[in-house]
Amino acid sequence: MFDLVAGATEHIPHRPAVPALISLAAQLGLVATVGVASVVIGAGRLPEMPTMMAFVADLPPAPPPAPPPPPPAARPAERAAARPQTPAAAALPALAAAPGRIELEPGGGEDADEGVPGGVESGIPGGQVGGGALAELPAPPPPPPPPAPTAPAAPIRVGGKVPQPALLQRVEPEYPSAAVEARVQGIVILETVVGEDGRVIEVRVLRSAGDVLDRAAIAAIRQWRYAPLELNGVRARFLLTATLSFKLD
Repeated sequence: MFDLVAGATEHIPHRPAVPALISLAAQLGLVATVGVASVVIGAGRLPEMPTMMAFVADLPPAPPPAPPPPPPAARPAERAAARPQTPAAAALPALAAAPGRIELEPGGGEDADEGVPGGVESGIPGGQVGGGALAELPAPPPPPPPPAPTAPAAPIRVGGKVPQPALLQRVEPEYPSAAVEARVQGIVILETVVGEDGRVIEVRVLRSAGDVLDRAAIAAIRQWRYAPLELNGVRARFLLTATLSFKLD
């Protein structure tokens, strides 16, 4: 052993790389054998991969995009102003304005229609033969008459809430001479209607004292005058009762 350490004895084997190569080749062969066996064994146990199927729907082609909206149309005046005037158009004279009314020549010609017997001349009431200016139109109908005045309201009886107007003029009755000679006396009660101006317009006898005294009382009361009766600023007729007494001394 000491000889080997000291270097006096030669090492065995003489070529040290040969065993290393043999060992490396053996290890590579073993690894290759194990790998092939693993592939062969594993190929029989691996599950079969399922077949993948894809379905593609046949969709219609997408519609083309909508065209952009057209530009707003220019007004006739703007188009006429924007349109350049050609030299030929500028050289043309302006057209004369159409006449407002077409006058027919008098006469009508030989071949003119005679018209329908009993018709209206020129076909229009008030027209003239051969055209020309029309005759004056008929006057419009007169306006309707105003409505008839309504009947006056009934006279208002004075007294209570409606005070009696003041008596402005009182005329005493004359005692008839025939009644004086006959010694006739009595009281006459009259109902009178006074107009809007305060004058007595109607008289009715409520209590009679005889025909002679009644006529004297009516003649006297027709001369009486009252102040007008006004209700809400409007004059109205009113009704009152008067009593006249005929008594001899």
